[in-house]
Amino acid sequence: MSENSRLTRRTLMRRTSAVAAGSLVAPYFVPGSSLGAEGRPAASERITMGAVGVGGRGSGDMRSFLGFGEVQVLAVCDVFKSRQQGAKQHVDGHYGNSDCATYTDFRELIARDDIDTVMCGTPDHWHALVSITAMKAGKDVFCEKPLSLTIKEGRAMVDVARRYARVFSCGSQRVLGDYGREARRVQSGELGQIHKAYATPGGPPRPCNLPGEPVPDDLDWDLWLGPAPWAPYHPFRCGRAYGLGGKGFRTWYDYSGGMMTDWGGHKFGGAMFALGLDETGPTEIVPPDGKDQQWLMYRFACGVELYVGGGGPKYEPAKGNVPGLTWEPPTHLLKRDYKGKGGLPGDFLYCVKTREKPFRDVEYAHRVATVCHLGNIAYDLKRPLKWDPDKEEFPGDDEANRLTWRPMREPWRL
Repeated sequence: MSENSRLTRRTLMRRTSAVAAGSLVAPYFVPGSSLGAEGRPAASERITMGAVGVGGRGSGDMRSFLGFGEVQVLAVCDVFKSRQQGAKQHVDGHYGNSDCATYTDFRELIARDDIDTVMCGTPDHWHALVSITAMKAGKDVFCEKPLSLTIKEGRAMVDVARRYARVFSCGSQRVLGDYGREARRVQSGELGQIHKAYATPGGPPRPCNLPGEPVPDDLDWDLWLGPAPWAPYHPFRCGRAYGLGGKGFRTWYDYSGGMMTDWGGHKFGGAMFALGLDETGPTEIVPPDGKDQQWLMYRFACGVELYVGGGGPKYEPAKGNVPGLTWEPPTHLLKRDYKGKGGLPGDFLYCVKTREKPFRDVEYAHRVATVCHLGNIAYDLKRPLKWDPDKEEFPGDDEANRLTWRPMREPWRL
């Protein structure tokens, strides 16, 4: 038997880990092999997965991946033991065995050599650390949106993905699923030259001053906080309640960018995809002033203005000749779509096998998350800002540049 005939899909994936950055270009062919029970691929040909953060949306993502016959979920991880056990029961019930391992510390799951991919469904402040640790260990990553807690975290995630030749997909399914039809109209030129776009993701987070309560035996509170500043436990700090009502982590600045980043991943993502601007960023950000400026506004180098308001994503064509407007319909994006079958998860799995870039590649997700973060910074500083989307900095503005990063609590660091 030749060496090539003995190569399994997992061996090929391991070999791609050593390829230099920028190598996500050469798909490989996986020869057919004997199938497992009920038509499933043989164990050596399955994509093995570990799920980190299996409460709320993370649980939903895990269940989605269980629906693909080529996936084998081997382990789950959560700082809440009850969520660990609930996820394990679901996985074991799906496969009809008791093999699913449970972990509290994500590093133990990632250290397993038999896991190919990691699904990250943690709160926002953990996305960068979990994803970067996984990619450095040779795992491909599916991470929920928003991509990052800060701009510099997001760029670090892109850099690591490229350096280690990892496939990375962000969970912004609504970009194409909900907003794709209107995006195609924009990209085709049907709506003409776009001057203004509108999207309403929701508001920014706020500081948390909740009092301390006893930590439940079920929870590793120090590990839940992780890189965030130390704070006393309160169930509303780590709650899963959606929105900014003060009962879930998305409300609080230390753990999230609020609805601005949560829904911004979808709504800004949809608008930037439609306009062909999700490989760049704005050059100006102007917050509302209660007078002439009603809504937060981003201006891009091509002259397009993106407003936080009006629902959307929706688009307004230019009225006559607009000075400085050079935007043209990005017709090449009409071909940018999900690969394979099964929506965003299926797109990720297809790209794990072929080493192509997925629809919500980490660079696109980072550019969208950056727009969200820039908006929060403008809200915070309450003044117009200039932004260099190539250098990813506020030129000559030390006060604003300090807000592109947050120090991490020891011993955590990227």
